[in-house]
Amino acid sequence: MKLIIRNAKIIDPQSPFHNQTVDILIVDGFIEKIGKSLDNSDNAEEIKLDNVHVSQGWFDSSVCLGEPGFEDRETIANGLAVAAKSGFTGIALQPNSFPVIDNQSQINFVKSKANSSATELFPIGALTKNAEGKDMAELFDMKQAGAIAFGDYNKSLDNANLLKIALQYTQDFDGLVIAFAQDEKIKGNGVANEGVVSTRLGLKGIPNLAEELQIARNLFLLEYTGGKMHIPTISTAKSVALIKEAKAKGLQVSCSVSVHHLTLTDEKLDHFDTRYKVAPPLRTEEDRQALLAGILDNTIDMISSDHNPMDIEHKKMEFDMAKNGTIGLESAFGALMNVLPLEKVIEKLTSGKAVFNIESSSIKEGSKANISLFNPEVESIFTKTAILSKSKNSAFLGMELKGKAYGIVNQGKLILA
Repeated sequence: MKLIIRNAKIIDPQSPFHNQTVDILIVDGFIEKIGKSLDNSDNAEEIKLDNVHVSQGWFDSSVCLGEPGFEDRETIANGLAVAAKSGFTGIALQPNSFPVIDNQSQINFVKSKANSSATELFPIGALTKNAEGKDMAELFDMKQAGAIAFGDYNKSLDNANLLKIALQYTQDFDGLVIAFAQDEKIKGNGVANEGVVSTRLGLKGIPNLAEELQIARNLFLLEYTGGKMHIPTISTAKSVALIKEAKAKGLQVSCSVSVHHLTLTDEKLDHFDTRYKVAPPLRTEEDRQALLAGILDNTIDMISSDHNPMDIEHKKMEFDMAKNGTIGLESAFGALMNVLPLEKVIEKLTSGKAVFNIESSSIKEGSKANISLFNPEVESIFTKTAILSKSKNSAFLGMELKGKAYGIVNQGKLILA
């Protein structure tokens, strides 16, 4: 592959060409030359896109794809194609398939399915067998097969001793434990944030306490055991404060927030639209502002789409009965540009690689070409025609987006939307 990206503005503080508009010559998957008005005597393919910007490849730390078992929701092949056209060069695959990804052979299976894709797939192994929270899964074997972390997707571990043992055990091979935080007893039958909106609508509430109490417990365990913990998709102001305090103590804790928690609140539930039913639930404007502040002061390490395709049979039903989840890959960049400055968006879409111990490549001569292409200024309304996923359960339909992902260059391939 020989490729020249013309007039691309580089957004990469680690690159000597940061904030410069240049041409980029890519040969056989590597950046060969960067400069103004590069010669094309070798007849390389030329990419000329309106107001094109490039950055290090984006990484999404939480993506569900269904396969194996729920291919009607999404397949690995199509899911990775969606990610590529949405600007992501790498995704962390959640283990909530059927069967659950809880052993070496399942890790090998999903990795083999992604072999020829431009977007790289990094599997997360389940922390417990069948994600049931009872017995620890084969963590070391999965790590050897390529698992980047261990966690039961959207399931909190009630058994504190099991989490303690997992944090101690994974230190032997530098493993990362993912600890979703939601106290199931306090959550009870709740389906929405406990507050003014849930009271007005007559929906059973999930108090902020359900998340915060679990985070406090998990951080106590981490302080006791040592090791590394990642807390995904936090949603409350107090959660941000707890993690900030833990980091100040020197604990090896990281956390993420979803795009929908940064851009939407529980006010969206007024019409009982199940597209807005997610876990954790959409919270208040006060919480949303605290999450944005946590991004800006770097308490929150990364932003995830928390992409979770769900078939219509499990979404188009009564609010209490519908499953949680929204797709988010296609709309992630445009939605984030509504609420955060460009350089912070790029930083938080790439910083997850360091937490999950994934190699990153700066945009400079000699580096591997792992690049996201985008236009930060084009404005659009997100409609069903923009959804590339098999499932259409997007909480962002009808939203005004600022910014558009053009695609990626990675693994020696160019993918454009």
